[in-house]
Amino acid sequence: MPAIVTDNAPDFAVEVVDLCKTYQSTKGSPEKRALKDVTLRIPPGAFFGLLGPNGAGKSTLINILAGLVVKTGGAARVWGYDIEADMREARRAIGVVPQELTFDPYFTPYEALDLHAGLYGVAKKDRRTDEILNAIGLADKRDAYARSLSGGMRRRLLVGKALVHAPRVLVLDEPTAGVDVELRRQLWDYVRELNALGTTILLTTHYLEEAEALCDEIAIINYGRVVTCEPTATLLRRIDSKEMTVTVDRDIDEIPPLLRGYNAEARDHRALVFSYPPSRTHSGEILAAVREAGLGIVDVSTREAELEDIFLSLTSRPDTEAQP
Repeated sequence: MPAIVTDNAPDFAVEVVDLCKTYQSTKGSPEKRALKDVTLRIPPGAFFGLLGPNGAGKSTLINILAGLVVKTGGAARVWGYDIEADMREARRAIGVVPQELTFDPYFTPYEALDLHAGLYGVAKKDRRTDEILNAIGLADKRDAYARSLSGGMRRRLLVGKALVHAPRVLVLDEPTAGVDVELRRQLWDYVRELNALGTTILLTTHYLEEAEALCDEIAIINYGRVVTCEPTATLLRRIDSKEMTVTVDRDIDEIPPLLRGYNAEARDHRALVFSYPPSRTHSGEILAAVREAGLGIVDVSTREAELEDIFLSLTSRPDTEAQP
């Protein structure tokens, strides 16, 4: 896979400013503001996560960038190209892997990719059909009808279709939904390689551990608004909470007086669970107190705040804006 040339790259691979989308009322339902003044700036080469509960506005944002939904207000640019004023250039700069499994059952993987490249105006001599099939692990299915492929193979084919025109920005909308563990690992290895070669990745996923492991920056959207956008490491420090489980060498009938100030809870007769803010209390201090209480330490395990904790804390808040 050739590297994406990033010379003369714009300041932002994707930039949306005060982006709004209102779906007009239909019979029996009022109008709905799906996006409310969304502003996001994604630098070239980033691995960016866009998270949010169902109905938060993620798909609407992606569809606006892809030219499938018309925005109500604000501005959006892909690789520096305005999605309306420079529509052709903007669409050439982006490749989208949709959440839904869509394919033509009467085309082989080779025919599907070759046709898709032609639709993007890629000359026959410049098409990388066999290269992409090999990269996504479908070289041996090159001439099989798409209807004979497994669900995981069809999802890989969607990734290949999004890459035929060598887009600067690759959008992955729930790419591993319903995918087995092995295929998920292969897919992420390949996407990491694309990112290392310069492709900007925009990922939406409900597998929060994937976002935590892959993304260098994460935005969380809720009720059509961006509630946070910051580097993943900074986001994970938002919750000043840590849990430490200490297994001791004897049964515990009650919490020793020396440990009651550390928010301790006894579990399973010999396990003490401490919940504490690591910014103010060090684990060594707690372990010293356990020993001072006359207990021998057999085992220690800790649990840091996870992205899921932060996600739930930010998306459980109600939308306080009055409905239009």
